[in-house]
Amino acid sequence: MPLRRLLRASVPSARLEAVAAEVARRYGESSATFERLEADNWLSVPLVVDDRWFVKVIADQHTLLHGVLTAGRNLGARTSGRAGFFEHFSTPVEMADHELEATRAMRALGVDAPEPKAAFEHDGLGVVVLEYLPAFRTLDELPAEEIAALAPTLFAHLSRMHGADLAHGDLRAENVLVAPDETGAETLYFIDAARVRAIEDARAYDLACALASLSPHVGAGTAVDAALEHYPAASLQPAAEFLEFVGLRPDHDFETAAVREAIERAA
Repeated sequence: MPLRRLLRASVPSARLEAVAAEVARRYGESSATFERLEADNWLSVPLVVDDRWFVKVIADQHTLLHGVLTAGRNLGARTSGRAGFFEHFSTPVEMADHELEATRAMRALGVDAPEPKAAFEHDGLGVVVLEYLPAFRTLDELPAEEIAALAPTLFAHLSRMHGADLAHGDLRAENVLVAPDETGAETLYFIDAARVRAIEDARAYDLACALASLSPHVGAGTAVDAALEHYPAASLQPAAEFLEFVGLRPDHDFETAAVREAIERAA
């Protein structure tokens, strides 16, 4: 927690205000108001500008921290008997560009994600601008019965991405937002896709992360059953190899043995 506070404090308010003003200028506004969100985000400072745009501000220290986390994830992947497949970024604007392009790629496949607006460099900071979803909840904030009802949709989104040789790479409940669409229906939105290679391993990792995110709320059996609506049982067996690694991550808290047993029963 002290490290997270340090990272956030390292982007002064004056620089954030300048970013907000630049976002407003790019969209024809002469002035801007902004709110700094207290989101659980290690790799950027999130803002809402004029209640219209969700903006991530990425500084050099976020890029450095991303490199450290990437090295740790690749080490963890190797403990699962796989080569590391996470890729890092060399500059803040490279991180911003990736998020914009990853979001565009998901939406092009019909996977719901906030509408991407722009990515650019401002005063050495990387800036990515996305549609602001004012009424969202993260997946883990929903009641268990709502999570269970949405679980097949989560795997449908993943299946569509995987079928196009794309992977999310950082799937967890905080990166799945639930918000009403233009018709008022509750919709799942994917955010914060990582940069990965070795797509086959990344697909298995995505599935392991999805099961790890769902099982504490709906049970391992229900989570696996939802996955089986869009994946054959054989596709879940490689995911089981990543469960120990996923279980070491502080953003996943689930019963590894229960998920593994549910996968074995399905197989």
